[in-house]
Amino acid sequence: MQITETSLPGVLLFTPRIFSDSRGVFFETYNEREMREAGLPTEWRQDNFSISAKNVIRGIHYQIIQPQGKLVRVAYGSVVDVAVDLRRSSPDFGKHVAVELSGENGLALWIPPGFGHAFAVLSDKAGFSYKVTDYYSPAGERTVLWNDPALGIAWPIAAEEAIVSAKDQQGKPLKDAEVFL
Repeated sequence: MQITETSLPGVLLFTPRIFSDSRGVFFETYNEREMREAGLPTEWRQDNFSISAKNVIRGIHYQIIQPQGKLVRVAYGSVVDVAVDLRRSSPDFGKHVAVELSGENGLALWIPPGFGHAFAVLSDKAGFSYKVTDYYSPAGERTVLWNDPALGIAWPIAAEEAIVSAKDQQGKPLKDAEVFL
């Protein structure tokens, strides 16, 4: 597995070695030794899975209490996955990185604690899987407004076509959001 840093320090892209033949494909989705060697967590508290329809945008989510690191990937379909630096003391505060993850390319993204996370579904349906380093904390959950112009995220879905939950529509603009120090 190849691990490369994205334009945001600490956010890493995992590219698996994919073996394919007439039967289909095979690749490793997780290797504890390689994670440890890269200095990443090897203990996970939850595995989560969601299925979303085309044009769904989920996020920008994070937990101020019990912050979570996330290792995310798409089992089937395709999404544009976004990580936003929400650490006020970071020189990259408010910056984001966007990566297309799909069942076909097998890519995974590591999003450390202190970052917000969102994704937009490009395919008819997408199965989205993530491992997290801490448990879900309803009291700690926060949402930054997915289309806050201050973030400059070029979503691949027109705003009028985006399917966004009521909770995510009530997200706060970055300037008003409770973020990390």
